[in-house]
Amino acid sequence: MGRAFEFRKARKMKRWSAMAKTFTRIGKDIVMAIKDGGPSIESNSKLRAVIQNAKAANMPKDNIERAIKKASDKSTENYKEIIFEGYGPFGIAVIVETASDNNNRTVANVRSHFNKCGGNLGTAGSVEFMFDRMCSFKINTQIDIEELELDFIDFGVDEVIKEEGGVVLYSPFENYGYIQKEIEKREIEIISSDFERIPKQLKGLNDKQKEEVELLIERIEEDDDVQNVFHNME
Repeated sequence: MGRAFEFRKARKMKRWSAMAKTFTRIGKDIVMAIKDGGPSIESNSKLRAVIQNAKAANMPKDNIERAIKKASDKSTENYKEIIFEGYGPFGIAVIVETASDNNNRTVANVRSHFNKCGGNLGTAGSVEFMFDRMCSFKINTQIDIEELELDFIDFGVDEVIKEEGGVVLYSPFENYGYIQKEIEKREIEIISSDFERIPKQLKGLNDKQKEEVELLIERIEEDDDVQNVFHNME
């Protein structure tokens, strides 16, 4: 099995373990999707994807409808996506994806997390080159995996893995739209979709060093403005 699968497996349970944080993250995704493309699920492909993810995370229907209503209100401030890059202790590369309605607050908080835990916030592009940006689709289908791989190779899919509850297609980030359209065209159910930053190489540390890096990652993940954290620690 490929690098994308192993990475996804390692972090999936941790990502979805904090249910309240997950719902908050998805709620922000809904707001950003509607502000970008409108409230129509039929015409807004980004919104369709976010709602699929909400259902996959067992987000209550009332929460989804409330987030859509809030996002449709013109007085609701939009969230801006801001990416931070830096190094944690022992040279571990870290990328932080945030969604914020107050840029100054978010910058100050993220910088503080790095400084307090022995890291350094870097400039744009300082560690991004160490990661491959990938997209994935978890689908509900009975089609043979080898057949799926052949069918979707022309759309940029380079790995197809069967896992519990469905089949996952992996591809470079830029192919997301093409793959989404083709899956929907074939009327295959999309259970969820995701974006990942997969490290090209992992850096090994001893147990004590890992604890220091994990403290930084935990502090960052607890921040209300943070959507995702990626790193290259083994």
